[in-house]
Parts: sequence; structure tokens; C-alpha cells
Amino acid sequence: MLTDLVRAAAQSPEPRADQSSPKLWRPRRVLVTPAALEWEHGRAILERAAALGSEIVELKSNRLTGLSGKNSRQTYVNAKTTLAVVVAPPSKRRLQPIPPSADWRVDLAEGCPAHCHYCYLAGSLAGPPVTRVYANLPEILDSLADYVGRGAVTSRSIDRAHEGTTFEASCYTDPLGIEHLTGSLAETIAHFGSWQAPVQLRFTTKYDAVQPLLNLSHQRHTRIRFSVNAQPVARFEGGTAPVAARLRALRQVALAGYPVGLTIAPIMPVEGWREAYSALLQEAAQQVAGIPNLDLTVELITHRFTPGSKSVLTGWYPGSNLDMDEATRARKTTKFNTVKYVYTPSVMKEMRVFFEEAVSKHLPAARILYWT
Repeated sequence: MLTDLVRAAAQSPEPRADQSSPKLWRPRRVLVTPAALEWEHGRAILERAAALGSEIVELKSNRLTGLSGKNSRQTYVNAKTTLAVVVAPPSKRRLQPIPPSADWRVDLAEGCPAHCHYCYLAGSLAGPPVTRVYANLPEILDSLADYVGRGAVTSRSIDRAHEGTTFEASCYTDPLGIEHLTGSLAETIAHFGSWQAPVQLRFTTKYDAVQPLLNLSHQRHTRIRFSVNAQPVARFEGGTAPVAARLRALRQVALAGYPVGLTIAPIMPVEGWREAYSALLQEAAQQVAGIPNLDLTVELITHRFTPGSKSVLTGWYPGSNLDMDEATRARKTTKFNTVKYVYTPSVMKEMRVFFEEAVSKHLPAARILYWT
């Protein structure tokens, strides 16, 4: 079966790309488990990967192997250049709440091909940072109906009740960054578009390859948000689309009728931060100008880290000058009795006042959903 897939992909023409085309991630190799091969969706992922020139490796069992290197750095490189096609177990299909973003977290994949020095997945996911994509997408989508009306974020919010029950698809991955390989995002958007219920799919991305999504029958049941940042911070986002390209993509999907959003994260009070973030908001305002029926939200998320994530990130990016000095932060204990470091109350207040005023000035039609 696998040999036939690779042979068919090898006979397909190379995908064309010009200078204006989004840069697409090409994994060096793709690991596939026996269980994933049983799903048509999983086999379709392999065909796309083989057409891009990725090495296809069929595993003997449903356990991922072959990621360890001679040292931690080599293990990181092996994992970040690998795509794993697996089956999401029942435990992964039991949805968890994800405040303040949405009622429920729905995972189409786990892991991300980007190289962000502040990566929120560091310390959250176990093992090497391989990107796992789920072959059993039909099972995942079929399970969602049980959660309608049962959330505690938008389902019970006076201000956000019009969004219906919300499902966040970018908690543990960037689904657009791997969509050219998976096709999972398009299928999920189509599923929500045909769903006759008060529901909304949400995802945020640092990529710009939105063309496959523009002609889908989304029925405004999907909000596409773009994670953006001021230039002094965006330099920590390796392997992603430039911020200007993300904002152009935001305009494209808004013109296609999607509700859209800006996820400004992680906000950092770097030198000249007021001017830098003002410039970002002005650029965003230019891209949304003149869009009919614009539905725009803004989410404001400040930088934070845990002792565990700092340890992982300094191992992944030893030369980074990302500021993670505990001495300049406030120490907080979460409801799970873990520790995280955030900005001090005075800095948080100063930044929040600035952003609330700046968003109101430059993007008066936008709704700020939350500050955290």
C-alpha cells in the first residue's frame, strides 16, 4: 500500500511556486503508523507529503520511534524536520475547556514546524517536538456534537454568546502551517459550514497560505485569527510567514467573508514598544480598510514562561536573547499549583492601558475579547 502511494506521488508534477507564493514546510521525512494507514485521510496525507519529496517511513508498530539523536540538539532537529501521521486515541478526543479563547479545544494535530523562541508548547508536550497529525479526522469531527451548549466561555457569556459554542483548533498546533500536507483544516471548516447549530470554529496562525480556504462554504462559522507582533519581537518567530504577509492574508480571508481576528502575542515591553506596536496596528488598519461586513476581534496576550518551558527553550535556542529573567517578573502560582512568571502589575497595567487606547484609535471597529 505504502509503495503504491509513493510511486503515484512521484509521478505527479512538482508543485509550482513563484516569489509571491507562501513558503510551505516540507518535512524531511514522514513517519506513519499502521493504524494511520487504515484511514483514507491518513493515506491522503502521505500522498501529499510524497509529492513534496518527503521520505515516507512506515513504522512497524503504533509507537513513534527514530527521533532520538546523538544529543539533545540532534534530537530537536530530527523531531522538527519530521511529520508523524498517527491516530488520535479516545483520550485526545475527549475535549477540554480552553479559556479565555473558547469553550473547547479540538486537536487536529499536535506540534508545530515553526521555531519560535518563546514557544508556548515547550514544557507542555512530552518528548521530542515532532509534529503529529491525526489520520482519524472523521472520528474527531463526529465527536463534536456532544459538546454543543456545554461550554463555559462563549456558551455562557453575555458578551460572546452570539459566537455560539466555540471550538479552538490551534491550542497545540498551527493548523494552517501544515494544511498543505493534511487538508484537515479545510475539511473541518466545511464541517462547521454545513453544521446547522450555533457553533464556531476558531484558529490562529503565523502563516499566510490561505488560498485553499478562500472558496470554502464556511457560512461564517469559522473565525480565522492571525498571530502578529511588533517587528522587534517577530524576529523570534523563525520559520513563519512575515507579519506583513500574515496581514495581507487576513485581508484575503476577510474579503472571502470569514470573521477574522488579530492575536497580538506575546506582547513584550521591548525598547520602543509603544511605537512598534502602534506601527503594527496602523499596518493592520490599512489591510482591513474598506472590507464590507468586517467582523474583527483582537486578543491581547502578554509573554509569560514557566521554569519548565524556560529550561526547554534555552536548550532548543541556546543563542537566543529572549528575555526570561525571573528577577524582573512577578511569580504566580496557577490553579494547578504550578509556577509561571509574568510581568509585574505596574508593567501589565501600563501595557494594558496603551493597547486598549491604541486598538480603539487604530481599529475602532474591532472588539477586544480579553487581555491576559
